Amino acid sequence: MSDPVRFGLIGYGLFGAHHAAAIAAGEDTELAAVAVRSEASQEAAGEDHPGADVGGDYRELLNRQDIDIVSVVAPNALHYEIGKAVLNANKHLLLEKPMALSLSQCDELVSLAETRRRVLAVGHELRLSSLWGGVKELIDEGAIGRPMYAMIELSRFPYRQGSQGWRYDIQSVGSWILEEPIHFFDLARWYLSACGEPESVYARANSRHRKHPELKDNFSAIVNFPGGAYAVVSQTLSAFGHHQTAKITGTDGTIWANWSAADARSDEVSFELRYGIGDDVVTKTFDKPTGELLELADEIAAVAKCVKTGDPPPCSGVDGRWSTLLCLAAERSVDSGQVIAMDDFVQRGR
Repeated sequence: MSDPVRFGLIGYGLFGAHHAAAIAAGEDTELAAVAVRSEASQEAAGEDHPGADVGGDYRELLNRQDIDIVSVVAPNALHYEIGKAVLNANKHLLLEKPMALSLSQCDELVSLAETRRRVLAVGHELRLSSLWGGVKELIDEGAIGRPMYAMIELSRFPYRQGSQGWRYDIQSVGSWILEEPIHFFDLARWYLSACGEPESVYARANSRHRKHPELKDNFSAIVNFPGGAYAVVSQTLSAFGHHQTAKITGTDGTIWANWSAADARSDEVSFELRYGIGDDVVTKTFDKPTGELLELADEIAAVAKCVKTGDPPPCSGVDGRWSTLLCLAAERSVDSGQVIAMDDFVQRGR
């Protein structure tokens, strides 16, 4: 048996703890060290993972020679700074979405990973889902012909505050569009990849927080692709439970996928995938359940394999750049009321 891939973890909030658990439980992965600023989180990490070294300064973690890859699960505003430091330390990098808060920062991380010949994986774990990945498999198999339209929609309960309230601090989070819709922009681009890259986006949003219009609870966007194909991405954070739907229509039919639970990390879920046209409908069966924590475990395993083989990760830095770009362009559209052309945004709005 080959040696396990040794992970360092930066950040130990709610999702950071899930990263740690997935790494520690993996067949070919080992949690070597954790860096997190708060003493309470350090104590929690030490109790949960006594075999890992726990400290407060991520730079000390990066100086270690026995770590192959670093998983970064810190507030959004720190992703670029920490991700750059990881790559400069010649470590492979699994970076939670969004990979950065500006397009120029994304470009720099992608370029640095290429120069250092390091894996740069971005945490769009829905690609690893038996359900949402199953949608992509059906599209690639030609089950609905040429894809022409995608609608991805989320209805869920309001965000939790996050460690020290960072998710409600727009300076820390960057934008709520970068929090959840970024996953759906990634899926839309993935599902319609045969159509080419997105050409433009138009978006609307509003907030239930009267004094904080920047917190965009309700959000919808239309993304235009070459040849007339388009995608609709929509969410509300003013609901209950966690309910996600994807509908992809092609020249020969439609795929419908839906997932519901009390919480994205619940182990009591209902989900379904059907496809067809008219009365000719097939319900796909699954040997494997789906949910965020299962997808995270599969993401950790897949990225660890990439470290060993040099193969591209399930979601690359280029993919992460695109999902960030779509969010930033959508934010510009919300603010301006205009359709934003991707080429113009890249040239003028970096």
